[in-house]
Amino acid sequence: MDTNEDPLKGYKLTVGLEIHVELKTNTKMFCCSRNDPDEKRPNVNICPVCMAHPGTLPVINKEAVKQVLRVGLALGSTLADYTEFDRKNYFYPDIPKGYQISQYKYPLVSGGSLNGVQVTRVHLEEDTARSSHENDEYSLIDYNRAGMPLMELVTEPVITSATQAGDFARELRLLLQTLGASDANMEKGQMRVEANISVSKTEVFGTKVEVKNINSFRAVERAIDYEVKRHIELLEKGEKIIQETRGWDEGRQATFSQRLKESSHDYRYFPDPDLPTLKLSLIPEFSNEILKAGLPELPWERRKRYIEDFGLSEEFANIFVGNSALSEFYENVVLELKADLQEIKLAANFIASDLLGLHREIDKQLPILPINFAVLTSMFAKEKISSRGAKDILKEMYEKGGKPEDIAKEKGLLQQSDEGALLLIITDVIGENPSVVEEYKNGKESSLQFLIGQAMKRSKGSANPAVLSQLLRKTLGK
Repeated sequence: MDTNEDPLKGYKLTVGLEIHVELKTNTKMFCCSRNDPDEKRPNVNICPVCMAHPGTLPVINKEAVKQVLRVGLALGSTLADYTEFDRKNYFYPDIPKGYQISQYKYPLVSGGSLNGVQVTRVHLEEDTARSSHENDEYSLIDYNRAGMPLMELVTEPVITSATQAGDFARELRLLLQTLGASDANMEKGQMRVEANISVSKTEVFGTKVEVKNINSFRAVERAIDYEVKRHIELLEKGEKIIQETRGWDEGRQATFSQRLKESSHDYRYFPDPDLPTLKLSLIPEFSNEILKAGLPELPWERRKRYIEDFGLSEEFANIFVGNSALSEFYENVVLELKADLQEIKLAANFIASDLLGLHREIDKQLPILPINFAVLTSMFAKEKISSRGAKDILKEMYEKGGKPEDIAKEKGLLQQSDEGALLLIITDVIGENPSVVEEYKNGKESSLQFLIGQAMKRSKGSANPAVLSQLLRKTLGK
């Protein structure tokens, strides 16, 4: 098999993403019904407005508008001054009005970029209800989700690989969580990705196929890879690609046809007559200055700070930036370490390897106080405890709590560095292993490690191995 074979076979892949995100607000987009994605009882968070009863009027959710503007600022986008909402007309059982309130010509946010990918627009709309299909005999509709504020982000068609698409979606989720705009939980449907895929031999885009409602990053990448293969196989046979909407079957690891793809004119957009147009410059709290002042440290800013200020590797920086609870814990540990760069880097390594090895459920709060973790790190850095001792103390702290100094004393894990006490142990070890001593004197360096191991065993692991090594070399005349 030729490992250098081009999987695209000379074709060019072009991908554009459309990502829908349920925003984290108290109420729905155009009414006062509760916005609760965790509600399990069907049809309890509904009202005449989101159920489209005759004579009802929608009202714009101010917080949802604010959240989208904050996302736009983080992306370096242009925020609209004038914006309006439109009716997107299509019939489906999960659309109670027979149309969806969305934005078409005047989105809230235009341009910007993320992870090197250009963003076309970010706009607001309302979510649809949730359908469940029972044995192909009938469908049930839960309107709790109908009318939830939904942000849609559209990228330019500039993505050229499945990996790049997955990385973009991951970075967007991280940004949304950092801003507090959304939990962006893909398993709960709070973030859904649609990939528009085309394959062509020329610079002209090929026929576009949309894969809709993908709910995991891995599925995004696999769906794109699957479509690339499918497109190339059809083109190689001389067949045409059909412009259509497809779904992703996780069980079969394949896409399947759903319907022919509509064009924008099919939706018959027109401005919603029940909603006012917005002039954002007339709303003081939507000014760029006020919105910028409310932005937290963004993921790429924090990643850069960890690498440049703390000396972390890109791998460790990504681990911390990708988990807000872990990042907060690390920041608090850093504060306790009083700007000791060696210990700050050591703490990062300790957290990313040993602590995460114990803390499998990363969504749960860490059961260790940052001050205690900082003390443990310092004890190891100052060689008061061995690497093995540090791991044992950490496990005890994680499972039962306690202070590292107390645990070290109770379990006899403090390293002995007193030369007088260690010389007594060394004398005994040398006397018990004359042949090994002779081998070392004859140039067998590995014999020294054996003697150190015997001394460590005799001290029950409490001896400082570095001090032992120095004393043995001095005693044996090397």
